[in-house]
Amino acid sequence: MPSTELLDLARAIALEAGELAALRRREGVEVAATKSTIVDVVTEADREVERLIRERILAARPDDAILGEEGGSAAGTSGLTWVVDPIDGTVNYLYGIPHYGISIAVVEGDPDPLTWNAVAAAVLNPAIGELFTATAGGGAFLGDQAIRVADSVPLELALISTGFAYAAETRERQGEVVTRLLPLVRDIRRQGTASLDLGFVACGRSNAYFERTLSPWDHAAGALIAREAGAVVKGLGDAAPSRDFILAAAPELAARLEELLVELGAADYPI
Repeated sequence: MPSTELLDLARAIALEAGELAALRRREGVEVAATKSTIVDVVTEADREVERLIRERILAARPDDAILGEEGGSAAGTSGLTWVVDPIDGTVNYLYGIPHYGISIAVVEGDPDPLTWNAVAAAVLNPAIGELFTATAGGGAFLGDQAIRVADSVPLELALISTGFAYAAETRERQGEVVTRLLPLVRDIRRQGTASLDLGFVACGRSNAYFERTLSPWDHAAGALIAREAGAVVKGLGDAAPSRDFILAAAPELAARLEELLVELGAADYPI
């Protein structure tokens, strides 16, 4: 199936899933369970939205594999995998902060961010109706408008987005890095939704984004959107983005920021 048709399906599913997520948010949301730590929460809405997404994918593409945050993996035979985060930014969602994402990507190859090739992506913020999309080689869009990463700026003029892990010890180390980074850049934002952080880099709302401990579904769609908007999206050195590290920015800024983050010890602590 051409990437445009895959994107059409991803977009339609994201919009339907977003309607369900927004409805459940209006009705009221409670924690259904915790995962890795007591601050790593899942709501029943996360599970319900992912069930809907899986049903729609399997109805349209029964031979494709699915990798989802809540439902694990389902094998396929087509060579394509749908990588799904039903509600990215669950804590924002839980608290009623209107900044959470339905993130859906389609990738070729094994469902491993170190080796896959992303071909289509959709990230929707249901709270405000913004939809970021991209296809490999087809550019990135916010709604119907093509988007482009902001031009590189000096580090001292860069607005940097980041996020923090769930484990307390890791968060402590990340806080130390941010404390050292903050005086060297324009400012730092922590908005709590990795897929939208990458979308914000793609459309120029922030200059760069970096984080550690992301799962594949956190960045699969957003990484393609940022890359198609002209950003470098990478891990450390020559590595691809992964749980170990992800950085997205215009090329010159990405190089300078990576060097600074390494100097500040942003990748030295265990995760």
